[in-house]
Parts: sequence; structure tokens; C-alpha cells
Amino acid sequence: MRLDKYISSAAGLSRKEVKAAIKAGRITVDSIPSLRPETQVSENDCITLDGKRIIWREFIYLMLNKPSGYVSATEDNVYPTVVELVPPELSHFNVFPVGRLDIDTEGLLLLTNDGSLAHRLTSPKHHAEKTYIARLDSPASQSDCERFLEPMDLGDFVTLPAKAELTDDPYCVITTVCEGKFHQVKRMWEKCGRNVTYLKRISMGGLALDENLASGQLRELSPEEAAILKSI
Repeated sequence: MRLDKYISSAAGLSRKEVKAAIKAGRITVDSIPSLRPETQVSENDCITLDGKRIIWREFIYLMLNKPSGYVSATEDNVYPTVVELVPPELSHFNVFPVGRLDIDTEGLLLLTNDGSLAHRLTSPKHHAEKTYIARLDSPASQSDCERFLEPMDLGDFVTLPAKAELTDDPYCVITTVCEGKFHQVKRMWEKCGRNVTYLKRISMGGLALDENLASGQLRELSPEEAAILKSI
């Protein structure tokens, strides 16, 4: 890969900005200043800009603790979008949300530019489980939870078997589904005569929400976390 393309992709700089940085001697390749934009480099080379190493990546994977009030989209004419929470230094990756969380739903949302992985995680045939904490308007019972174990007809589609677990708080249940259809968790509890008053996703495809991640914050996945999702 050409040095100017490498820097532009990895650092989010325009080609004009990269060429100016190269001309000024601000870029080194293996500790040697490089003055030629066409120099061929690879990810194995140690490339720095102003003394800071720059690592090129084709794909990026971000874990967001989605707050309420944001829509799971790349653009919207009315509400703020989750991509607006991406810091400027990562904006050039042009990430998008994997699946959707309702505007009032909080919790784990993956942002990436890896379309293939996004398809696997959202395709029902891959059965990537999504687990939520759901707060209800009335206490749930064990018989309610047992209804989730069988396919549930919601009118426009029939769900795959799901799971619902009681907690110490009878108003709070852990609910796991495979499809993640529009309003699915809310509609399944409505089928049981309960309304969901609060919903938060805590895991997806075996990846758990980082408890240290405050609402509205995001971070890159570790290689181990990314590997969990890629194994689906």
C-alpha cells in the first residue's frame, strides 16, 4: 500500500494533508523520515506521525453503551443518531450500527464498518442471541417465562424459541431472543399481558456490555472480544 493512502486511511487525513505532512518530514517509516508519498508500506512497518505510531486497520469494532434518545441510524432528520457519539478521530471509518435498538432502549450496540460481520449478527439463521434487562409494569410469573420457550405468534411473524428468566425483582426479567425484530421483546411481553417500561441490552452474540462503560460512551473491542463475534 502507498504511504499516503496508508496514512490517509489510518489517521483520517485528506491526501493533501498527508502530502504536506510527508513534505514536512513529520512521517517516519521504521524510524526513517519518508519524503515520498508513493513509498510502499505494510501494516508490519512502524509508521509514525509526529512521533506517534499509526496503525492501519481495514475494519473497526466499537462497543457503545447506547443512551435513550438516540436512534440507531447513520442519519436522521429529527433525532440525534448513535454515530454522532463516535469521536472525530474515528469518524473516517464511517461506522454504522449493527441492528437497531429503539430510541428509548439503552445498552449494548455494536458499531462497525464490517458489513459481513453485521450481516451474520443480524441474520436470524445464525441465531446470534441478544439479551436484555426488561422492566415490566406488573410482576412476571414463571408461567410467563415458560411461554417464551415456545414459538410465539406476533401476527406478522412467529418467533423462534426464546428465554425469559425471573430475577429477585419480580418486575425485572432477563429476556433473550435470537431474531431482534422490530419491538420484538416489547411485543412478546405484551403477548403475556405485560408492558415493558424500560429495556436495556446487556449482551449480543456472546459479547457482554462493559459495566465500566457509562451511558453514551464507547470503546474499541479488544481482539478477544472481536474474535467472539467473528466466531458466529
